[in-house]
Amino acid sequence: MTHSDGYTTETIIGLEVHVQLKTNTKLFCGCSTTFGAAPNTQVCPVCLGHPGALPVINEQALEVAIKAGLALNCHIPEMTKWDRKQYFYPDLPKGYQISQFDLPICAEGYLDIALEGKGDGDRRIRILRAHLEEDAGKSMHDESAGQFDTRIDLNRCGTPLLEIVSQPDLRSSQEAKAYLNELKLRMTHLGISDCEMQEGSLRVDANVNLHIHVDGKKIATPIVEIKNMNSFRAVERAIDHEIDRQYDAWEETGKTINDESKTTRGWDDQTGRTFLQREKEESADYRYFPDPDLLPVRISKERIEDIQNSIGEMPGEVRERFQTQYGIKAYDAEVIVNQGRDFIDLYEAAVAVCGDGKRASAWFQQDILRTINEQQIATADFPISGNALGILLLKITNGDLDNSRARDVFQHMLDHGDDVDASIDALGITAVDSSELEGLCRDLLSENPHVVEDYRNGKQQAIGSLIGQAKKRNPNANPKTVRELLLQIVETL
Repeated sequence: MTHSDGYTTETIIGLEVHVQLKTNTKLFCGCSTTFGAAPNTQVCPVCLGHPGALPVINEQALEVAIKAGLALNCHIPEMTKWDRKQYFYPDLPKGYQISQFDLPICAEGYLDIALEGKGDGDRRIRILRAHLEEDAGKSMHDESAGQFDTRIDLNRCGTPLLEIVSQPDLRSSQEAKAYLNELKLRMTHLGISDCEMQEGSLRVDANVNLHIHVDGKKIATPIVEIKNMNSFRAVERAIDHEIDRQYDAWEETGKTINDESKTTRGWDDQTGRTFLQREKEESADYRYFPDPDLLPVRISKERIEDIQNSIGEMPGEVRERFQTQYGIKAYDAEVIVNQGRDFIDLYEAAVAVCGDGKRASAWFQQDILRTINEQQIATADFPISGNALGILLLKITNGDLDNSRARDVFQHMLDHGDDVDASIDALGITAVDSSELEGLCRDLLSENPHVVEDYRNGKQQAIGSLIGQAKKRNPNANPKTVRELLLQIVETL
């Protein structure tokens, strides 16, 4: 970026993404990980750090972490170990967190991102590591009416957490958002995490600084870690604000760097500004050392291969297949795939019955997505099966229903839980006899001679007005069939 004063800057961004793994129990004990339970009801002596309680590794968490690493093109080492990360917060009852320091479970991967509107193809963002650790509890601050109370919910303590650390390869807030979208898509597609930011199962910290080019020299501003961002849009805004703030701070200090220490800043979404929280700790401040209660974990090549073979198609592969197999556009394939695995499965189940990928694509992007958004339901809870949707779409393809009547049937199925045929019967939709339909068309042409004249004078759209009249007289009339009959009759007049 070139500024008005002639100086150019390069933004350097690295992201730390904390993903809660979708396991039934916590990382080192048998407590449930289900979200939304009453505070402090899903705890035990192990996750509360009671003296004498010993951790036991969750096998499922290891499997899921390895799958995540493979999805991010990471190297999975033959051995990984556990370390204690020392720090003292009210939501960390042991006074340390079981994490991984020098031998993480996943290392040296990458994620390719596509930038919307760019013609330069994919950008490859390197991933430094992805390490497994236990989550901390949750602090809830109540500052209303001068109370300044803090309550602690330890239900989240010990939940399996995968921290994915990128290299500082991102160069803009837009790239950061694209990286997060692709990362989230892979994690949800493979069932690794539900990635619900509002529930805390995906959290993002952004490390941001500037390289300012002055007289052939490069000046680097101190790295700032930004926290408290609760959406990808907030990540974008926070990074953009921090870019401007750091440049302004550099100008205000006489274009010199007086303090090179790292700092942590929080993000205030209402004011659109970051605020100082504390100086950033380095690894030495955490006094890492190997956890004496846990043995290192050895991972065989055969186990890694088994997990790799279980992954199946990645989202990008599904997008490409949809374009070639179903003939839909790249944009449509992306919209469907980006809704997640359940949406993909529902779409494919419908196409398997109706055999029309394009028609199904249009319906899923409009009617199905609208229903999901309006009713705020998960795709897995959608009340109509993929098979039933396919039967409905097949009736449109076969000419038994037009789109308008099909939507009436669709709504009835939603409201009453009936299948397609029962909904058609309940709505009184019946096939119109061809002779009856032909008589209706002749009556309309006889009553509207100006339409015939306009059509013969080259106004093709004139026939359209009669189709609407036909639907009013007989709601079961198929518009496509009506149009064909009207044109046939006009040619014989």
